[in-house]
Amino acid sequence: MLPTSKKELDRLGYAYVDIILFSGDAYVDHPSFGPAVIGRVLEAQGYRVALVPQPNWMDDLRDFKKLGKPRLFFGVTAGNMDSMVNHYTAAKRLRSNDAYTADGRPGMRPDYAVTVYTRILKKLYPDVPVIIGGIEASLRRLTHYDYWSDSLMPSVLVDSGADYLVYGMGERPIIRLARMMRNKATSGELREIPQIAYIAGTNNEIPVSSRQILYLPSHAACLSSKKLFAEHFRIIEKQANTSNSPILAEPLDTEDGPVVVVNPPFAVMNTEEIDAIYDLPFTYEAHPRYKGKEIPALEMIRFSVCLHRGCFGGCSFCTIAAHQGKQITSRSRGSVLREVARLTKMEEFKGHLTDLGGPTANMYRMQGINRKICDACSRTSCIYPAICRNLDISHIPLLDIYQSVRNLPEVKKVTIGSGIRYDLFLGEKGFLNEDARRYFKELLEYHVSGRLKVAPEHTRDNVLRYMHKPSFHLYRILADEFRKETKRRGVKMQLVPYFISSHPGCTQHDMNILEREFQKENIWVEQVQDFTPTPLTKSSVMFYTGFVPDDGSKVFVERDLQKKALQKESFFHSKK
Repeated sequence: MLPTSKKELDRLGYAYVDIILFSGDAYVDHPSFGPAVIGRVLEAQGYRVALVPQPNWMDDLRDFKKLGKPRLFFGVTAGNMDSMVNHYTAAKRLRSNDAYTADGRPGMRPDYAVTVYTRILKKLYPDVPVIIGGIEASLRRLTHYDYWSDSLMPSVLVDSGADYLVYGMGERPIIRLARMMRNKATSGELREIPQIAYIAGTNNEIPVSSRQILYLPSHAACLSSKKLFAEHFRIIEKQANTSNSPILAEPLDTEDGPVVVVNPPFAVMNTEEIDAIYDLPFTYEAHPRYKGKEIPALEMIRFSVCLHRGCFGGCSFCTIAAHQGKQITSRSRGSVLREVARLTKMEEFKGHLTDLGGPTANMYRMQGINRKICDACSRTSCIYPAICRNLDISHIPLLDIYQSVRNLPEVKKVTIGSGIRYDLFLGEKGFLNEDARRYFKELLEYHVSGRLKVAPEHTRDNVLRYMHKPSFHLYRILADEFRKETKRRGVKMQLVPYFISSHPGCTQHDMNILEREFQKENIWVEQVQDFTPTPLTKSSVMFYTGFVPDDGSKVFVERDLQKKALQKESFFHSKK
């Protein structure tokens, strides 16, 4: 594994380190953990990389000093979650555990971890560049609403003092940054790297580029007008869904002052590029420093396999597209089988793979039929309000993967833990085609352990419209097909729906109607979520502004915490 201490550096014979990564998570060497992926990718490029997991920020800062200065830069991430989502519930109460910490212990990272870690490093080593990344930095790269302080905050670059921010899936930008820093590139050259953000002192400091520069409303202007902030987000979202987006420039105040600059992303990875990442020598274990302790997140996903990245669902409340992108990047069948083979050789493997999925389980290899049409399109979702006619929604490649894996002699069972989009195989008249019917049958027959979990999110279409989710009528069709199939096979299975309360557009009246529908249709709810506004989502913008970014129309928002809790209670009244 990557070294985490001076003793481990000495054992490896490292007299120096090129890059030191700081993470808010415990160190788990698994491709589902971002810090491990970035560390392995840099290591594969020939750099000496060390990782400091969950440094103590409240003592004499010895964790920040113990490995000294890196030759190139420090990398900082809060980990696999935004630290505020990790710490607090939707009711703003402290959580009692942390799945990304040994034994689930809470309090092992600070609030706004990226900012806290970076400030410490810049104070200790002012001459060493700090590059921030991961979900917290990525979704806070521009002006954003912060639910926990109930305020509009500037780019995390401003508060943290970081030199560069890598947004999205960061393998390629971090490789480019490391290579150019090693080659002594100038700041002007570094600022032309795709998929990074930085602060320019003035407009004149933005490098001349073949790309057009699109100026967003300033942070100060967004503070003065909620409607302007909604428009600010609409522009960002539209550009995020185009294939040839410009440079985004967001002045902090006046046009002749500091500017947050966000370069366009790299092109979508091809299959060979993503395969190369998953072929790296991950151990799928926690670092030995946690011997005798359990890291809950690792136990949940140790024997899961990610088939692809990205999601074109476009749910208003979801951060996946904002971070991973809308276009799907899929691994090859060979890459998946190689990873499964490695997992089956582990001593702890008992024959059960807990997931063959991704951000959305059944989007594997789905993409535009005519790429030119996709390049000219800026739709937020490829399936809402209707499936794009240019979208290939065949489940055959996915079924081939399922069959190949379950036929391996070492594999006894494969369940699908990721969420599925049933609107990719069902329509108003039932299954969209025979491939869709086959997918549903094989899913229930081979890959569901008695319970199929789906997320209709609400029963009221007027609320679902704000969520960008299909009508609840489609869930009823799914439930009917589910009953038919389980009856045909003579098995007892459960259909478990997930719901969200107090989303923008949802009133207590809507929840009262939902409650009656639950009683009428005998819907038994186990897991519900009180809506939590997270940075850089349409739903969080609606929550803060009361406007729908798409058209500027007004939307009802329940902001009172007690009334939000009352909405959530409506899910459980039918049980009583």
